[in-house]
This record gives sequence, structure tokens and C-alpha cells, in this order.
Amino acid sequence: MRKLLSALLYTALLSVANPGAADIATADAMREGDMRKLIFHPEPIASSDVPFMSEDGVEMTLDAYQGKHVVLNFWATWCAPCRHEMPLLSDLQTQLGGDDLEVVTIATGRNPLPGMQRFFEEIGVDNLPLHTDARQSLARSLGVLGLPVTIVLDPEGNEIARMQGDADWASDNAIAIMQTLIGSGS
Repeated sequence: MRKLLSALLYTALLSVANPGAADIATADAMREGDMRKLIFHPEPIASSDVPFMSEDGVEMTLDAYQGKHVVLNFWATWCAPCRHEMPLLSDLQTQLGGDDLEVVTIATGRNPLPGMQRFFEEIGVDNLPLHTDARQSLARSLGVLGLPVTIVLDPEGNEIARMQGDADWASDNAIAIMQTLIGSGS
């Protein structure tokens, strides 16, 4: 009870000083189960402008997603936890993807397109992009160590949270956290 009251007081104080920070604090306080691995930063961190390749073979940057929250997932075809997590990220995209949120998947390292397509086909994912970061330039610029790593970006493209390892992104808790974030525009 004392922890809950402290969290509510902290959130109320933040809402006066910085409305977006209050919603991040609320989302942070909501974390349960797998989502406890999602670490929110005290302040947003500038993202990277390092390019990667779109699934169409066109160079792009994360700026293409400005204006919406992004759940940015780094993965690889050889990664067993990625195989478990990807359908759950697909479910998150199905439930919340649109004008306010986008799940963006980037295969980092050597992941030939036919292997990536086969990976998605085998696990039944058809609504996530097959972007690549073959030289791991974007991953390195963002400090990605190991796979999978998921980074949450705010609509301005700043990193607000990060998770190392896989999680159930389709859980009620994950959905509620993302709804809290996108409901605020933070």
C-alpha cells in the first residue's frame, strides 16, 4: 500500500513538472511479469540517425517513424528467443499498431532475406517489416548487445525504455503499458 501511494504521489508531482514524464512514471509503475525487464529511462535518450535497409532494399532511418511510438525490436533468424517473441510482437502490432504505435523489426547481422521470409512464414508472422541492419551499424550505435533487444521510442524518436531478452508483448500488462504511453503522446 505504501509503495502504491508513493507511486501515485510521484506521478502527480511529475504531471505538474512534465506531463509526459508522469505517463512514463505511470507505465513504469505498471510493470509486472515479463514487463519488469522493460527499463524506463529517467530522461529520454536521443536515438540514432544511422541508416538501415528497408524490406524493399531502400536505405532509411528511424526518422521515418517520427510522430508515433515505436516498439523497435532487434532480432536474428538464428535467435531462439526471437522465434518465441516475434509472434507476440506481431500480436501487439495487430492490437495497437496504427497512427499512434508501430512495431518495427530489424534483423541485425547476417540474415539473408529468404531466410528471414522463411522465419516469418514458419512462425505465422505477416504484419511486421523485414528490415535489415546487416553490418550491425544501427545496433552498435544504439548499444545493442545480444538478442533480442527491444527499444521503445517516443513520437520524437527518443529512447524512453529498453528491454534485453524476450517478453510477452501481447500480454494484458504489455498492452496496458503501451496504451498508457500512446494515450499520452509521451
